[in-house]
Amino acid sequence: MDWVQKGVLFGIGGGGYVALELLYRGRSHISMFAAGGVCFLLIGQLDRLRLAWPWKMVCGAGIITCVEFLTGLLVNRNYQVWDYRDQPGNLMGQICPRFTLLWIPLSLLAMVLYRWVSKGLDRLAE
Repeated sequence: MDWVQKGVLFGIGGGGYVALELLYRGRSHISMFAAGGVCFLLIGQLDRLRLAWPWKMVCGAGIITCVEFLTGLLVNRNYQVWDYRDQPGNLMGQICPRFTLLWIPLSLLAMVLYRWVSKGLDRLAE
């Protein structure tokens, strides 16, 4: 897969992540575009693992949670982008179990979308 294809996939992931935030809370931040793009590229690689789908979904949720945590440590130090400090089980106000559980089914959708778009891009490149 070339850089153009990865760029398209990154853009889809970033745009999807921002769209989810806009639907859920009515605002987003440019860092969420970058986080979403990274998450989508990483989740797309889960297909290579010889794991059952439920485990891949849990791994995907872990990827999203880790990327969100790292992004939060970099850009959300003053809790201006998001704030989970009032959520049970939160870690430094950056992540919380409630959203990690939400990422499980979202990971399945991301894996399916990644596979579908990748195959389409591969056909276009031929």
